Amino acid sequence: MTLFDDLGEDVPLRGTPQRVVSLVPALTEAVEATVPGRIAGATDYCTHPDSLQVSRVGGSKYPKVDDVLALRPDLVLANSEENRPEDVERLRANGVPVWVMEAPATVPHALASLRRLLTQAFEVSEPDWLVTAEELWREAAPERVRAVIPVWRKPWIVLGRDTFGGDVLHRLGVANVYADHEDRYPRPKIDELRARFADGADLLVLPDEPYLFTDIDGPEAFPDVPYVLVSGRYLTWYGPSLVDAHRELSVAFSAW
Repeated sequence: MTLFDDLGEDVPLRGTPQRVVSLVPALTEAVEATVPGRIAGATDYCTHPDSLQVSRVGGSKYPKVDDVLALRPDLVLANSEENRPEDVERLRANGVPVWVMEAPATVPHALASLRRLLTQAFEVSEPDWLVTAEELWREAAPERVRAVIPVWRKPWIVLGRDTFGGDVLHRLGVANVYADHEDRYPRPKIDELRARFADGADLLVLPDEPYLFTDIDGPEAFPDVPYVLVSGRYLTWYGPSLVDAHRELSVAFSAW
């Protein structure tokens, strides 16, 4: 059967996938939680579920394509932002179906994409975790604080427009001061970032991935600025973690 991924590309499956290689940590968790045992290979960064014991094929940006091919997958899962088009094309050129999920700009966008992948490619009913996540994240709370959200330093990179993490925070009442920037991931200089707090930003939000911000790595660049350390998985992963993320992130921002 031929399905179509989020980018409109053919995904010519030969039945329901039984050997899946996932190049996206969030998709690895979502598939393993929904149809256990189908993941045959995953990236080094696919850390959830904790019990996952499969072959590792390198990183998302630079997977070992030969290792992926050696696993003889009947489906590879990728993401339009995390994975390189040339790797996707090489897999397809070798006859491997690849489903590319479009990088989601919102929580509903991500969950709708996951529903289509799971119900169409894997032919299963929508999982309970997905229904629960939709209910938890459907409404956006009133804005209560304005934040700068770095995701990297050296150079500094922050969340900008149309990002999943930005929408997660928006739905918790945390406004991203770079939400109207022309770039999805702006690279402002440190002086500009500091100036944002003089212009109305209230809070610095520091996730532990992709850059591992800590109490001693990140806040020191912004003297006297309040900050919150959060789980990068809860902020940027779409899938079963969204259920716990709503509770944990709500607690993290409860003082605001």
